[in-house]
Amino acid sequence: MLKLLVTADSLRLIAIDIDGTLLNPEFQISGTDLATLRRAHAQGIEVILVTGRRHTFALPIAQQLGFDLWLISSNGAVTRSLAGETFHRDLLPAPTCRELVGAMQEFRGQTVLTFDNNDLHNNDLDSDASGTIVIERLNELEASIQRWLEKNMQYIKFVVPIENALTSDPVQAMFCGPVADMQRVLQVLESCGLPITVVRTEYPGRDLSIVDVLNAGCSKGHALERWANYRRITREQVMAIGDNYNDIEMLAFAGHPFIMGNASEELRSRGWTLTRSNAESGVTAAIEHVLHGKEIEPLVVEQIPGAAVGVTL
Repeated sequence: MLKLLVTADSLRLIAIDIDGTLLNPEFQISGTDLATLRRAHAQGIEVILVTGRRHTFALPIAQQLGFDLWLISSNGAVTRSLAGETFHRDLLPAPTCRELVGAMQEFRGQTVLTFDNNDLHNNDLDSDASGTIVIERLNELEASIQRWLEKNMQYIKFVVPIENALTSDPVQAMFCGPVADMQRVLQVLESCGLPITVVRTEYPGRDLSIVDVLNAGCSKGHALERWANYRRITREQVMAIGDNYNDIEMLAFAGHPFIMGNASEELRSRGWTLTRSNAESGVTAAIEHVLHGKEIEPLVVEQIPGAAVGVTL
C-alpha cells in the first residue's frame, strides 16, 4: 500500500483548531500531542492555532505548547502573536452590525457582541476586561453556555439596548443556543441581505449551536491563506486539522486536510483524510501520517460528536 510521506522541508505550516481537535474531552492537550507538536516545531515546521475563541481565551492553550507561535482567533478575524503583536484584523463594521441586531430582534436574548480591546494602540495586557463581551441579559444564554459565561464574567458588560455598545467596530456578533433555535437564526441571516460571513459551530451531543457573524469574506480559511502568503508558504506545504463546520474553509485551503474522528458525519463525508478522535490524540496520528507515513489506526473510541463543548467563544 502506498503511504503518504511528506518531508519536513515540504511541510512548512500546521494549522490546528483548538476545541474538539487539539483539546481532548477533558479540555486538555494530551501529552502525546504536546510532544508531537514540540518535535514538529524543533524540525522547523511552523505551528499556528486557528480557533473560534477570542485571542485572550485561546492564550492559555497556546502557552502550554512551550514555544513561540501565532494565533488566528475569532474564526479568522484576528491574527496575533503570543506577545500581542497584531498581523491583521478583519472587524465587522459597526453600521452593518447595527443593522444585523435590528434584523435579529427575536434572538436578542441570545446575542453576544465581542470587541478587540487589545488592539494596536493598547498593549496593556490588563485592558481586555469588561466590555470585551457585550450582552443584554443572561437568562437565555445561561441555559446553553453557562460554563463559558462563568469563565468569562470579568470580560462581560451588560448594555441595554445592545446597539449602544456599537461605538466602535466589533470583532463579530454571535448567537448561541439550542440547535433548533440556531437553525432559525441561520434562516433569518440568509435572508437579511447584509454583507456578512456566517459560520456555525455545532455540538449535537449537547444541543448547542454557535452562529458567528463576521465581516464579509472573513473565515479561518481566508486568514490562513493570508498568513501563508505572507510567510511565502504554498497551500501544498500547509496541513490543517479540524473538527467542525467553522473549519471547512481552512481545510479546503490546506494541501493536507485532516478531519477529526469526533467530527460529524456530514464533515467526515467530504473526502478529507480521517484521523483519530480528540480522545485518542488524533492530532499526533495525522502529523505522523504525513511526516512518517504511519498508518492511522482504526478508531477505538466512538466519541459523541461535540463532547468537548462550551469554551469556543
